[in-house]
Amino acid sequence: MYWAANALPDSASRRRFTLRGLPAHSCYTARRMKRNSKRGAGSSVHVVARAELPTRYGRFTIIGLEGYGASESAVALVRGRLNGGAPLVRIHSQCLTGDVLCSERCDCRAQLELALERIGRARSGVLLYLPQEGRGIGLMNKLRAYQLQDRGMDTVEANESLGFAADARDYAFSAAVLRCLGAHRVRLLSNNPDKVEQLQRAGIRVVERVPCQPRASHRTRAYLHTKKHKLGHLLD
Repeated sequence: MYWAANALPDSASRRRFTLRGLPAHSCYTARRMKRNSKRGAGSSVHVVARAELPTRYGRFTIIGLEGYGASESAVALVRGRLNGGAPLVRIHSQCLTGDVLCSERCDCRAQLELALERIGRARSGVLLYLPQEGRGIGLMNKLRAYQLQDRGMDTVEANESLGFAADARDYAFSAAVLRCLGAHRVRLLSNNPDKVEQLQRAGIRVVERVPCQPRASHRTRAYLHTKKHKLGHLLD
């Protein structure tokens, strides 16, 4: 079944793609404004597909979700029931160079693996994987930032030199996805206080911040120093 990115599926398709155990309205938020409203896309979410995903960290359900905005998409790896208690949650920004190519410029792959390991052992949890490459600036701009870092800038200086914020990520859609999945109270795997604050402003209750700090290598120490002292991340 296929539907346009900015159109809701018909009622039969909604029933087919509704998450098991969740009412349809959990993922199809009623909206009073028209889709082309100048006020923007809001936070409606629909499920595109779901499947079982066995991994080295355990069995998950993989779910593709989309909103109405051009950049509103996410992949969720879900374990257990999310609407009872406070599941363990990791919101992970895509990092092609780290997650896939094993770059040691950052700690992204190590954080991803640590999060999957911990969620795989938890009674319930979810990892949200978001297309927010380079803290929201996109892959090509991240590579431009790498080029500036090779000339002596740190990760924050490079992003700002290109005209971007030090961290351009927004977590309103992440909060909408969590609500869609039934997770209104969470234990958040994160070192980033801004992520906690944004989720809480968007209506997700963070009952505990769980550190996500894998062992640092000598190659990532300068990067982590910048995250701690310029971005305010809570690192030992």
